[in-house]
Amino acid sequence: MKIRIGIGAAPTTLEALHEVAQAVSSGGFDSIWLPEVLASPVLDPVVALAVLAATAPRLKLGTTVLFTGTNTIRLAKRLASLDVVSGGRLLVTAVPGLTTGTEPSAIGLDPRNAGPVLEEVLGVLRQLWSGASVTHDGPAGTFTNVTVRPTPVQHPLEVWLGGTASNSLLRCGRVGDGWLQSLCTPEEVASGRVVIEREAALHGRAISEEHFGVSLGYFAHGYPEGLEDSMASRLKGRVLADVIPSTLDEVPVLLERFIAEGCSKFVLRPLDGGVDYAEAFSALSPFVVGLQT
Repeated sequence: MKIRIGIGAAPTTLEALHEVAQAVSSGGFDSIWLPEVLASPVLDPVVALAVLAATAPRLKLGTTVLFTGTNTIRLAKRLASLDVVSGGRLLVTAVPGLTTGTEPSAIGLDPRNAGPVLEEVLGVLRQLWSGASVTHDGPAGTFTNVTVRPTPVQHPLEVWLGGTASNSLLRCGRVGDGWLQSLCTPEEVASGRVVIEREAALHGRAISEEHFGVSLGYFAHGYPEGLEDSMASRLKGRVLADVIPSTLDEVPVLLERFIAEGCSKFVLRPLDGGVDYAEAFSALSPFVVGLQT
């Protein structure tokens, strides 16, 4: 398996965007990932990644993008255009969105009820990206004989899914090109993969063995006070150290455990406030470069 490791960041300014991209590139990482969060000060990922398409020619450009609460045709054109201007370097994971704060209201659809809509939108996007004339009537939109140009450089433009709930695993097996989940133990990855591959086989599909990954948040200098208590409802009995490393030294250890369970693609997300990207990434660089060779 080819091990590939990217970095997830949430820059809010052009200066911060260039800073993190330089640190990611200098550290030998494979990709940079930007999230789509509407009710927050982070840059729109498609706009920001378009900038990096021109200024960071080596990096793959990843985004966790909302597939619900938006115009499907516009979404198809935005992502296809980004793949074109980046020369086919776009990586996409579809997400229903955050369930906290004002984000559900900003999205316009409760993310907890978004799974079926996400699945329908993905099917329509694939039709549009094929260059076909598409007519559709449903939650993904109502339109007649629409063709989207340009089409993506990548054929197909793959879309990975996340989630560890039963419905999410089954959906990934039915329609996903890969699985990128977070807040999950190595053992849960192994069991989730079994479910996904079984469901894919039932639908006459197969997901590449190299298309299983983890979005891993980590702290460089220890957990903030009260973190375990504040995350109790999300941990659901898991040991915090099994899902979020507390130091840079613990990151490679947990990555190795995930690799042993068949994961080969990773997005590392620094969670420290005021993180020094150059410092954090340079410390991990020797391990990352060794894995990716």
